[in-house]
Amino acid sequence: MIYLYQNKREYDYDVRAIALAFMSREKIVELTEDDWNGQGLFLKIEYGTRKIDGLLCDGDGHRSYQTIECDYEDHAHCRNAVSRFLYKIFSEFCGRQLPWGTLTGIRPSKIVMQWLQEGMEEDQIIERFTETYLADRQKAALCCRVASKEKTILERHHYEQEYSLYIGIPFCPTTCLYCSFTSFPVTRFGDRMDAYLEALGKELAYVFEACRAKKLTTIYVGGGTPTALREESLDQLMEMIHRYFPVSGLREFTVEAGRPDSVNREKMRILRDAGAGRISINPQTMHQKTLDLIGRKHTVDQVRQAYQLAREAGFDNINMDIITGLPGEDISHIRETLRQIHEMKPDSLTVHSLAIKRAAGLNIEMERYQKLVKGSSNDMLRLVDETCMKMGMEPYYMYRQKNIPGNLENIGYSIPGKECLYNILIMEEKQDIISCGAGGSTKFVYPQDGRIERTENVKNIDHYISRIDEMIDRKRIFMESTS
Repeated sequence: MIYLYQNKREYDYDVRAIALAFMSREKIVELTEDDWNGQGLFLKIEYGTRKIDGLLCDGDGHRSYQTIECDYEDHAHCRNAVSRFLYKIFSEFCGRQLPWGTLTGIRPSKIVMQWLQEGMEEDQIIERFTETYLADRQKAALCCRVASKEKTILERHHYEQEYSLYIGIPFCPTTCLYCSFTSFPVTRFGDRMDAYLEALGKELAYVFEACRAKKLTTIYVGGGTPTALREESLDQLMEMIHRYFPVSGLREFTVEAGRPDSVNREKMRILRDAGAGRISINPQTMHQKTLDLIGRKHTVDQVRQAYQLAREAGFDNINMDIITGLPGEDISHIRETLRQIHEMKPDSLTVHSLAIKRAAGLNIEMERYQKLVKGSSNDMLRLVDETCMKMGMEPYYMYRQKNIPGNLENIGYSIPGKECLYNILIMEEKQDIISCGAGGSTKFVYPQDGRIERTENVKNIDHYISRIDEMIDRKRIFMESTS
């Protein structure tokens, strides 16, 4: 427990973000200075005349104290300095540093992208990044590699004048222990498939009409697990996409086939015949004991079989996902998973650091799994980077999430030419991303104003079906005002 006292709330968000970056599982409770009884940790942030004093201590006399002189009310110019001040309090107290330093935002490569566009050289960027954010040089260099790749890809086309489409299919064979996405097991919700697709078709038809004047860049069908649909339902979904959208003119058409136990030869044929060019087959780990623990009801052999089916169907752009830091796994497990993936030779690899989300079963039942959850480590991600380079892959997009132990990142690697354009576009927020389906989150980008507006679809399948007209009206507010 962290007990927090502040005489002002000038940097309340930064105080909490950096505290949780160092101590991700601690709860923060506010109190007055006199009410602290010596239990847990006490964090005192006191704003004076053009200075801030910070104290972190425990009941045993272990303490860290820092002070900073600055015009702290000028947030635009002082925020980074205040963040470094807060970081030093925790770093000194904990006796360790964080790979990303003070950075708690989800898109660190956007910072580097801006500096590249301003004409800065890589060595200058690395120095500025490490000095400004107290990040280590490896992360700064990684950001440069990602941003340089993104910049090269984005410069090829005028994506701002186009849009991309996300289609959410919220069905899955089972719900994984770590999952907090919109996902409903087919054993309990499979009888809603037909009604769901009918509602989804209505939403897609509206988007088609509203976006007639704009070019469609990419389609990404995600979930859930789209291939959890029955063969006839998957075929219906593909037909619906073709009915409304010019698939042949897309720069990219991705379908997630993430669960190996959800695919067969016929489903692969349906996707390939529909023009899907990129698919994901996601083992998460190549260790059977872990798969059983996290609720993925497939075997390691089924991963290989699904991958082979995809190759036989003609897919030449196959992504795989893995998660570092899964319960019970250490770096030796990651090394073996990477070895087996290297043997299969996918075209890209997306690496997630385990995030313990509030709504996930892993968090709800944390007492049961506490001893098994060590989280991801920077050594694991360095091993991933080394292995991907041996596989001929380069990092091309990156993002971070809250609730990742160790404050680490998720990152995508690809062999040249097989990068996922949709992933880059959604991370760099260069164009509208229209999301259809339960749990969809649509982003409307207004580059002239430097702002982004969002509209959300409800997550519950039954509510989505019964309230589809409302979901369409939420989009209409934005789409018709800009058409």
